[in-house]
Amino acid sequence: MPSYVSSNENRCYVALESSYGIAAGVGAANRIPPVSLTVTQKTERGQRRDKTGSRTFIGDPPGLRRSTQFDLKTYLSSWMDQTKPPAHGPLIQATLGGDARVFAGAALTSANGATLVFGAAHGLAVGQAVSLGGEIRFVAGLIDTNTVQLNAPFSGAVEQGAMGGATATYGPGTMLPSATIYDYWSPQTAAQRALGGAAVSKAKIAANGDYQELQFSGMAADVIDSASFEAMQGGMGAFPDEPAVAPGQYSIVPGHLGQVWMGAVPTQFFTLTSAQITIDNDLDLRNREYGSNLPRGISAGLRNVSIDFSVFQQDDQQTQALYQAARQRSPMSVMLQMGEQQGQLLGVYLKSVALEVPGFDDGQRRLQWRFQSCLAQGLVNDEVFIAFG
Repeated sequence: MPSYVSSNENRCYVALESSYGIAAGVGAANRIPPVSLTVTQKTERGQRRDKTGSRTFIGDPPGLRRSTQFDLKTYLSSWMDQTKPPAHGPLIQATLGGDARVFAGAALTSANGATLVFGAAHGLAVGQAVSLGGEIRFVAGLIDTNTVQLNAPFSGAVEQGAMGGATATYGPGTMLPSATIYDYWSPQTAAQRALGGAAVSKAKIAANGDYQELQFSGMAADVIDSASFEAMQGGMGAFPDEPAVAPGQYSIVPGHLGQVWMGAVPTQFFTLTSAQITIDNDLDLRNREYGSNLPRGISAGLRNVSIDFSVFQQDDQQTQALYQAARQRSPMSVMLQMGEQQGQLLGVYLKSVALEVPGFDDGQRRLQWRFQSCLAQGLVNDEVFIAFG
């Protein structure tokens, strides 16, 4: 006997597309933990002006343009198989545009503050991440083939021969790729969906909630479902079956675990109460071209990267320096680390942020400073880097 479909019996998979709107294949490693996926598709109706002889609406002609929007909320999950890209990697790459830079890890010789020495040529680039002992940092400068300058020092001592962990780093690019988001349900006979040509217009990364949260919203070429599928929709001959479901495939990361480093000379802050990084691509689609009722590609505008965060006010030098930097419009670096175990790390590095003067929130027992809409800046595709470790 048919039964209702439980909203908890839902699994999502994401993969990058090689061509816009042509669905990409997925495997078990592409699964992410969804909190919610909202998809809205509307038909763009023009106003009929023909005289029909009555006041009755007689319907729209077939083939009208359709617009599709989505909003995906998910938790940061563990990167268990580090021989493959992280599951959230396609969403981050679709947000930023740059290709993933993978660092397999290497043996370290020593560290002097933020200067890190490898036992052999590292092959790293500025903005790329390294990880060690449950911490993640970003390369701020290259000293020589074996030595790099990090954005901030590691908290613990670096012993000779210690092995740095694997990282996958994503940076900005001029062009944005598209992704396919698969939305599978149980039982198998329920309607399954695939969101083809998904382009991320806005992404948000929030810290210090119950769990580390990621949100991606934007526009897609089309939403394809198994109930009404027609051959060659999204370039597919048939609607694909879900990959084999692996129980316990991932774990999610508690929202209060991590680090934050800020300042012209970066200092670790322990008084952060909330933080949210927003990446806005000012996205539009090529959806007004003659001869097609679906979009043909992605058109991105000026990238806007901002951070909102709150800290408890203290009378120490590093906290007062935040207020002084905001008043003087002196740029500083900001790095947010989410998680504290290898395989569960996400780092966001903004090398130059102009702080806005904070608002004073005295509604609770302790005074908080709330910094809002602080913009990141750079030269060419270097204002933000996001890495998994």
